[in-house]
Amino acid sequence: MFSLKELEDAAALVHTHFQATPQYAWPLLAARTGAQVVVKHENHTPVGAFKIRGGLVYFARLKQERPHVKGVVSATRGNHGQSLAYAGAKAGVPVAIVVPRGNSVEKNAAMRSLGAELIEYGADFDEARGHAAELAKTRGYEFAPSFQPDLVLGVATYAYELFTAHRDLDAVYVPIGLGSGICGVIRTRDLLGLETKVVGVVSDHANAYKLSLDAGRVIETNSARTFADGMAVRVPSAEALAIIAGGAARIVSVGEDAIADAMRAYFEDTHNVAEGAGAAPLAALLQEQDAMRGKKIGLILCGGNVDSPVFRTVLDGQTPVPA
Repeated sequence: MFSLKELEDAAALVHTHFQATPQYAWPLLAARTGAQVVVKHENHTPVGAFKIRGGLVYFARLKQERPHVKGVVSATRGNHGQSLAYAGAKAGVPVAIVVPRGNSVEKNAAMRSLGAELIEYGADFDEARGHAAELAKTRGYEFAPSFQPDLVLGVATYAYELFTAHRDLDAVYVPIGLGSGICGVIRTRDLLGLETKVVGVVSDHANAYKLSLDAGRVIETNSARTFADGMAVRVPSAEALAIIAGGAARIVSVGEDAIADAMRAYFEDTHNVAEGAGAAPLAALLQEQDAMRGKKIGLILCGGNVDSPVFRTVLDGQTPVPA
């Protein structure tokens, strides 16, 4: 997929835009889980999520290898779109982003503020993704899928930061959307020769990757109605699934209530805001805490971009209902 040299170069590129995000061991999380917990804070990037890393690498490669491209179009529930909008503006390339109807109001506003043209289409991410691919053909833009080699290389730089700071992690829990994050973690672990087990996390209401891993083939679901919109995927990537099958220890499915509980725990124990996908790894660790007790565990807090009304609902002790 990529070499250690390519990963090191990607990290150097990312660090020209922002410094490495922190990885903190929080005592209250340790007390809550019974494990030594190290949180990788991707909610501390300039767009509040890990995806920015992939966008920066993608556009650097595009400007070098495909300078004739007149624009880029993609689909997102928010963080991937913010990444492309941010990096596209830096590179001087127009970016159009397709989001499903009813998408996060605040993520939509953030994408517009970063310079993206925002287009609302479809009932969910997968319908928006299909429209984005058609729009690329119509406009003559390049279609940027959420899972693509340069994007995986870019987001893998957070795993490089985490693993070089903590080479002795017993396990790391990673949320799964379309799969770039977990695939980057798996590849980075292998390049560094570590023994850390990689555990994927999905929502009970968006469990296509778990079903697919269990079946040994891509399984599409009819819906992905989770308030953790970063994991709301119905159609897995076959390429991502192959990497997960070859390198992940397992995929854990967590309930919506457990995700909301984990968001509250993050705020109570660390005063960090975690969006649903960002809190899901903590929910999975709490679900498996008897087996993980006393071990050193990494948690990927992939982003903190949650709408204010949704977060108010969580802090009020309730579980949000997806749009």
